[in-house]
Amino acid sequence: MIGKRLKLARTAAGLSLRGLATVIEHRVSAQAIGKYERDETMPGSAVLIALADALHTTVDYLLGDADLLLDDLKFRKNAFTSKRAVARVEAAVLADLERYLAVEDILGLPSARWDQPRDAPYPVRHDAIEADRAAHALRLHWGLGHEPVPNLVELLEERGIKIFALPLGTVGGLAARARRTGLAPVPFVVVNSEDWGERQRFTIAHELGHIVLDVSHSLDAERVAHRFAGAFLMPTEALWLEVGKRRSALSVGELVALKHVFGVSIQALTHRCRDLDIIGVATYRALFNEFDRLGWRSPPYKEYGARAGEFPNRFGRLCLRALAEGAISDSRAAELLNIGIADVNDYMQGILPPSTTAR
Repeated sequence: MIGKRLKLARTAAGLSLRGLATVIEHRVSAQAIGKYERDETMPGSAVLIALADALHTTVDYLLGDADLLLDDLKFRKNAFTSKRAVARVEAAVLADLERYLAVEDILGLPSARWDQPRDAPYPVRHDAIEADRAAHALRLHWGLGHEPVPNLVELLEERGIKIFALPLGTVGGLAARARRTGLAPVPFVVVNSEDWGERQRFTIAHELGHIVLDVSHSLDAERVAHRFAGAFLMPTEALWLEVGKRRSALSVGELVALKHVFGVSIQALTHRCRDLDIIGVATYRALFNEFDRLGWRSPPYKEYGARAGEFPNRFGRLCLRALAEGAISDSRAAELLNIGIADVNDYMQGILPPSTTAR
């Protein structure tokens, strides 16, 4: 049945029942579409194709796994300005996630089950400092040591946390879980594809905090997730090695050099140095006054030497693997990659169609 998917796609498109009936040139009435959404009846193939075209989606999406649902998206919904914006993101994530899980199933990969540490979610009950211990515990479980993470997207995807890059407007990112009947939930992070690299990395680490932490209601969950992100990307020992344990001053030039070591923004580095008491309040304030003067604390917040984003590409690699091994046909590859069948050969040769570069 298509009810849930159809309603979600219609909401994402900003159409009422009557509006959708108009767009499909009244092949069926608004009342009939309402019955489809309530799973009281099913449309014929011609109407189904018309609905998919009108909603800029596919028949496969409308007929997709109705049991694949998104949990916990509600805690980030207040970041969006409308139900339509929420529905658009939810529909895009469901479509991408369904294809991702499909190719993993085809290849029989275990990574559909994420590498969750035994002690996670880590409790944070008293203060944000406990987030440092959680970040250390997670790095220990994943065998990361104290070194900076060179590619955060690749790390999380290999650990079973799906990453999707979508245009989100003023929203940096969000995290949630996809629920499947009889199977373990699949955690995922959506990051704003339009943000610059360091901002994306910090957002992903922040959302990872929401996935692995259990924060007391008495604490500010966003502040705790920020502290976790700083500790995960800039481990204490590594930062001490680069900066020292106590400094009376830090120059912008030194911070610019350090941002390339840790892959974080200059402002995130400064916050982390203050969290660890490497710099005092006076130095911290002086630096942020300078950041204000340089315009880094106003949209788009972009600093010197901003890096390109780390767009996820594991899904594309898996599709190439399945295609090379004959596990899928060219037409199935085109369907999974959401590209035209004529583009599949170019994809095999490493020429990526524009529609695949931000996913």
